[in-house]
Amino acid sequence: MKKYSQILLLLLLILFGCTKKSSFYENVNSSKDSLPVYLSLANDINLPYKFKQQYNEKALSIILNEKDDSLNKVNLFKVANRYYNMNDLKSYGRISKLIISRSQSSNDSVNLAKAYTYLGDYYSSQSISDSAFLVYFKAEKLYKQINDKTNLAKTYLSKADLQFKESDLFESEITIFKTLKILKDQENVSDLLYHCYNLLGILYNEREEYNKALEFHNKALNILKDKSIPSDLQLKATSFNNIGFVYLSMKDYKKSKINFNEGLKQKNLFQESTSLYAMLLDNLAYSKFKLNEFKDIPEQFYRSLKIRDSLNLTSGIILNKIHLSEFYAVKNDTFRAIQFSKQALNLSKKSNKLRNTLEALKQLATVDPKNASKYSKEYILLNDKMLKSERKMGEKFSRIEYETNEIKDQNSNLQEKNKTLVYVFSICTLLGLFFYVYKTQQAKNRELIFKQQQQIANEDIYNLMISQQNEIESTRIKEKKKVAQELHDGVLGRMFGIRISLDSLDKMDEEQAAAKRKKYLAELKHIEEDIREISHDLNREKSELINNFVVILKKLFDNQRNTYPAKLITSFDSHIKWELVNNVVKINLYRIVQEALQNCNKYAKASTIKVEFKSEIDHLVLSVFDDGIGFNPKRTKNGIGLHNIEYRAAECKGTVAIKSAKGEGTLLVVKVPIDQKINLQTNDT
Repeated sequence: MKKYSQILLLLLLILFGCTKKSSFYENVNSSKDSLPVYLSLANDINLPYKFKQQYNEKALSIILNEKDDSLNKVNLFKVANRYYNMNDLKSYGRISKLIISRSQSSNDSVNLAKAYTYLGDYYSSQSISDSAFLVYFKAEKLYKQINDKTNLAKTYLSKADLQFKESDLFESEITIFKTLKILKDQENVSDLLYHCYNLLGILYNEREEYNKALEFHNKALNILKDKSIPSDLQLKATSFNNIGFVYLSMKDYKKSKINFNEGLKQKNLFQESTSLYAMLLDNLAYSKFKLNEFKDIPEQFYRSLKIRDSLNLTSGIILNKIHLSEFYAVKNDTFRAIQFSKQALNLSKKSNKLRNTLEALKQLATVDPKNASKYSKEYILLNDKMLKSERKMGEKFSRIEYETNEIKDQNSNLQEKNKTLVYVFSICTLLGLFFYVYKTQQAKNRELIFKQQQQIANEDIYNLMISQQNEIESTRIKEKKKVAQELHDGVLGRMFGIRISLDSLDKMDEEQAAAKRKKYLAELKHIEEDIREISHDLNREKSELINNFVVILKKLFDNQRNTYPAKLITSFDSHIKWELVNNVVKINLYRIVQEALQNCNKYAKASTIKVEFKSEIDHLVLSVFDDGIGFNPKRTKNGIGLHNIEYRAAECKGTVAIKSAKGEGTLLVVKVPIDQKINLQTNDT
């Protein structure tokens, strides 16, 4: 009887909602009391979605025509909440932006901070993570400013959840513990403590620290003994689901089944949290499937899928279909297994959910061995893309937090503080001036010492080059003597003998002279070959003399290879005319290479180092690359090594460029300009 009366009431409500001429709603529209009625109807879970939307829009139209004050903003938040409950997230975001605009106009920091958190939730639901992080950060600054610790903790928790979704697990963990630190001194925050412990449990499960995950999930479950937390939130069912999921990850399917069953036993679960009911049902079916308990399977999978499909829960639908694919694969129904996997893959690609796409590809590679290689390749490419995207998002979060300025102080008593600020500013200026003079003097002294050290180092290199030059010159003189001796003793002696012999041909008859002449011509040919060989030796000597700078560098490289384990690859552009390069440039380039190698050896932890000299029009380019751990050039202060490199490049009027990132190695590029009269490029004509 009660059931029939409820149906009758619902039909009456629909009838009233569809009949514009109804006297009841005409009275409501004409009354100031209509706003609470509309807000109440918009939140009535028994009404169809269409009517709840209409009532919320009517409430909004009334609010927009009222005076913009604190009560007006409270009512706007109520409208936003109803849109959120109806899953009309677009309207939820629109109202949040409206409240932000009104709060900024009226300098209402409290409602502005709250509206920022609402907008952050909207951006997070739409996977616009960088915008979500930015508005959470703005809310955080405002809550700190007005010393609202409870709402600050809520904002931290939202930020931690966002960081977790973007796989920035380390930063998420830090943010949660910051939240717990604030909540330690607060009262009536059991619900926030629950969410902190619950998120930590999920986070540690993701990191495969299962004991910690269970510890925090059980802490969350114990928090629910506090009766002040509404039971209709179904947090106990959530915790049982999460604990079961940890056991599922541990492959302890018996315990996971127990916890999923406990979750499903919670009172009014289906009515109060249908999506959670569907999740528990799917997880329970999967645990039973893994235990080879096939009773009620796949019916439970299909029931969960139907619910998720009606609620348009994309991620849940994808997971359901992957589970059904696994089930049919075990049942040797390959056609259905592939069919469900492909449906999951297509849906995940449309929704642009990378993790779901990876799971679908992984399942397809398992159930479709013929095309496994294709799916595996796509899986690897997509996984790399996801990892890079997550790393970039983590870096973007850090950049937003670093670059966002503090919100300006809106204190109305600025005039009273002006005198104090002037005094403080004057004292700071004097102190700053003194500190500047002191530091400038220190810098000049350091620069003088540095120049002296550079001069000594330059002299050492110059002496090394002179010593090398003398050694080559000595070798060259010895070679000249050797060549002269060979020419005198060998070539000239043989040529003299042939000349005498040719003179004797005049006294012979023609037949004998012809035979002798052939013999002497052959001998002249041998002499010609000997002279050519001597000429080649001389050319090689000249090349060695010209490239003595390369020889010095090669000695440095040999020493590097013999001393350190890293593989060293070197390259010299054959177009470079080292004999035309100024000695000052050579000295500085040598020292830059030496310094770069030293940095690689001390800090980079590289397995491969590449040093390359290239020629460009009017420029000589040195590049040193290592595949080591890298660093952030913006955050790392220049040490003495990098300062030396920049100083030496400046001595040659050159430029220094450093490209590096953590885990991606380091590339140092030095470009030195060369006088236009000296073109390092050889002419190809």
